[in-house]
Amino acid sequence: MPIRSSVLSVVLASAPLLAAAAAADAPPSPAPPQARMSAAECEVWARELSFAQSVADHDAAAFAAHLEPDAAFSVEAPEPLRGRDAITREWDGIIHGTDVLLSWYPTRTTIAGTADIASSAGPVLVEDTRPGARQHYRIGTFHSVWHRGPDATWRVMFDGGGQRPVAATEAEAAAFKTGQTAICPQ
Repeated sequence: MPIRSSVLSVVLASAPLLAAAAAADAPPSPAPPQARMSAAECEVWARELSFAQSVADHDAAAFAAHLEPDAAFSVEAPEPLRGRDAITREWDGIIHGTDVLLSWYPTRTTIAGTADIASSAGPVLVEDTRPGARQHYRIGTFHSVWHRGPDATWRVMFDGGGQRPVAATEAEAAAFKTGQTAICPQ
C-alpha cells in the first residue's frame, strides 16, 4: 500500500503539469462568437456609452437625463437608491470625479419580450486617484436595465448587479481601456 499511495501522490502532484503540457500542444481554441445585436439593441449600446460619457465629462445634468424619474440604483442592496434626484445627489462625487474615476462600457445589450425594455452589461473600472491610494485600480462588471419612454428615449430604470470590483493591476486597467469599442456589433 505505501507504494501505491506514493505513486498516487506523484500522479496527483503531476496532474497540473501534465494538463499544462497538453494544453500547450493543443491547437488554440477558437475565439468566442461575436455577439450580434439588433438595431434597437445598438441604440441601447449607444445610450450606455453616452451615459458613461456623462460621468467622464463630469456632467451631472447629462447624467440625470439618462435616468428614468423613478429609477432605482443599487437594486441588490437592502435599501436601493430611488428616484433620479436622489441618485444624482448620491452619485455627485462619482459624477464629478472627486471620490473616484468611474468608467464603463457595454459588451452586450439585449431586448427580449417587450420592445421597450433592454438589458445592458459590461466591465467597469474604478480608479482611486488619491495620492498614496493603496489600490489604484479595481475592475468589476455592471448590469443595467433600460426603458424606452413615450418620447422614444432610452433611460436607465434599474442599475445594480454584476461583479463587485476587485483589485486590478495597471496592465489589467490598460486592457480594460483598450477593450472598449464604440461600434455595436450588428
